Amino acid sequence: MTLSGPDTLDSGALAELDELRLSDVDKALPSAANGLTKTEFLGTQPRLSAFSTPVMVLDETAIAGNLDTMAAWCEAHGVDLAPHGKTTMSPVLWDRQIRSGAWGITLANFGQLRVAVRFGARRVQIANSLVDPTALRWLAEQMDANPELEVLMWADSPQTVDAMTAALADVTVVRPLPVLVELGGEGGRTGARSVAEAVKVAERIGESPALRLAGVSGYEGALAHDASEESLARVRTYLRSMAELHRRLEAEGRYPEGRDVYVTAGGSAYFDVVAEVLAELAGGRTKVVVRAGAYIIHDDGFYTGISPFGRGEDRQARRLTSAMHTWARVVSRPEPGLALLDAGKRDVPFDEGLPTAQAVAGQLGAAPRPLVGTEVTAVNDQHAFLRLDPARPEHDLRVGDVVRLGLSHPCTAFDKWRWIPVVGDDSDDPVVVDLIRTFF
Repeated sequence: MTLSGPDTLDSGALAELDELRLSDVDKALPSAANGLTKTEFLGTQPRLSAFSTPVMVLDETAIAGNLDTMAAWCEAHGVDLAPHGKTTMSPVLWDRQIRSGAWGITLANFGQLRVAVRFGARRVQIANSLVDPTALRWLAEQMDANPELEVLMWADSPQTVDAMTAALADVTVVRPLPVLVELGGEGGRTGARSVAEAVKVAERIGESPALRLAGVSGYEGALAHDASEESLARVRTYLRSMAELHRRLEAEGRYPEGRDVYVTAGGSAYFDVVAEVLAELAGGRTKVVVRAGAYIIHDDGFYTGISPFGRGEDRQARRLTSAMHTWARVVSRPEPGLALLDAGKRDVPFDEGLPTAQAVAGQLGAAPRPLVGTEVTAVNDQHAFLRLDPARPEHDLRVGDVVRLGLSHPCTAFDKWRWIPVVGDDSDDPVVVDLIRTFF
């Protein structure tokens, strides 16, 4: 992995998070936290049993291990990493990713970009077309005022480029904004649908006085959703088209002299295939950047099944561990085979698989026992439906019991929480060693 990037975010801005006042109206926080700063509260060494349900919990040991695993993989494969910060929207976790060697952070929109700049991010990729005039003018001002700030944007049509250029027509742009040509695929998401169309986008960028061509981008995850050979072949074909586009733009001399060039792809599902196809392009001023973001938290669902570390050459050498789970309480037993839990769509992710019951305890902080053979069949606004087998004594849950839920898809788990407790070990009632603040 290239280690030339900034090794930290703004320490002063991050320190301000430690002095934010907590409130008992923040979901799951105990009343004892009310009015205290984060630092003051953590100084009391609160235990998980002090929190109320539902509560999402992070595991520090798993987070640290996942950071090390991904950094080692990028180093071994000769690619840079700009993880999707939208997964967590946590500057504290972004800082740890950058300290672990990440080139920068990838985000999706103007609101997220402002958070990143506020906390001192100096290298950001917006994996999207930024055409809002207010956003573009703000960005031009920020980049002119801060020579260390580099924000890459995407464009997938001449119309997109024209909209960007028009938005900046009345602004003095000292530093032309770097734009990557986005190549897509039939049936995919955004992106020019052919190499020839993408070249026309590059031509239009070259004609803009406010923009400069900075490379090629794409998202292969929109073209496949499993690890079958057919899906992997489709991803490889698409990535080869990205490589073809980059080589053509380079051969035609469309990249400005003296500036880095980026070829970027790779969500959290197929970054191994990205390295397989695109890593050979890295060298000189060309950087190959993967954008996997879910790795720092991982999950017990979708990414466990599709992660490159669960298949292929890295199956035995490396692994990721889920760093998140939610504790939910049994609030009703209306039928012998049904328990209702107090966690619903506002508390747990459900778009890439429903939560799975892992263990049950009488209370938070009590010794849990494994809970197998059950199934969460639905979630509504505030409840999860846990189906049980009345013939199995271990399924005889009582109202008031707490159930540990494994979660699928961290991207839609974090957005439901403002403060998330982090525990330092796997004891029955661990000490909460940190509180992660999110900015969704």
